[in-house]
Amino acid sequence: MKHYLFSAALLLAVWSLASVSALAQPGSGGPAPGTAPTDTPIDGGISLLLAGGVGYGLRKLQARRKAQQ
Repeated sequence: MKHYLFSAALLLAVWSLASVSALAQPGSGGPAPGTAPTDTPIDGGISLLLAGGVGYGLRKLQARRKAQQ
């Protein structure tokens, strides 16, 4: 239960920091008319999510093996 509370608090803290930083950019309504939009790199975020999923899966696998013994 303690682990779930810590995870929920951490998620809430990260979410609030992300929303504050998004609001801290006044006048960023996008590119000016007639200019080409810039590409957004998504490789870093996908890599982090993939690494987190692998770590979570390995942790669950280790817990399952430990419970069977």
